[in-house]
Amino acid sequence: MIPKLFCHFCGTSLTDRLIEGRVRRFCSSCQAPIYENPVPAVCLVTINARQQVLLVKRSVDPQKGFWCLPGGFMELHETPEGAGLRELREETGLCGKIDRLLGVTAHHSRLYGTVFVTGFLVTSFSGGLIAGDDADEAGWFAADNLPEIAFDSHRKFIRIYYTAYANSPSSNS
Repeated sequence: MIPKLFCHFCGTSLTDRLIEGRVRRFCSSCQAPIYENPVPAVCLVTINARQQVLLVKRSVDPQKGFWCLPGGFMELHETPEGAGLRELREETGLCGKIDRLLGVTAHHSRLYGTVFVTGFLVTSFSGGLIAGDDADEAGWFAADNLPEIAFDSHRKFIRIYYTAYANSPSSNS
């Protein structure tokens, strides 16, 4: 990640200062530290009636050519749920309904620093499956026949689903 060089409030060159026990970027004009925060992202574990998970093959970097859960970055004025359902629609053509929160995690990204990922479960959806947006392909995969998954966070949420929810009475059977 490239460090910020200028204050996003006033444009003054930033310096490094020890603030609150750690080195942070500091604006001498605003007399304020510039906090660098994680980038929020979401992904959806979408499960069909055969207990298969929906994956998309990435057409962009990072991890171009690898499979992952539908998802992406939240945009301004979106909720995590809204961002997830937007990404599902853009990448797969499906409209879904969030069933439950699976969890949250963070991972390091060379481009974005820390990415804070929220994972949701979708078991109710409609529409025709078609790859779109930044996906070359979209398809359903059985738990015992998954391709290589691009991101650790996505593997974690898939594992959570199959470990904790796949055999529950409320799951699609």
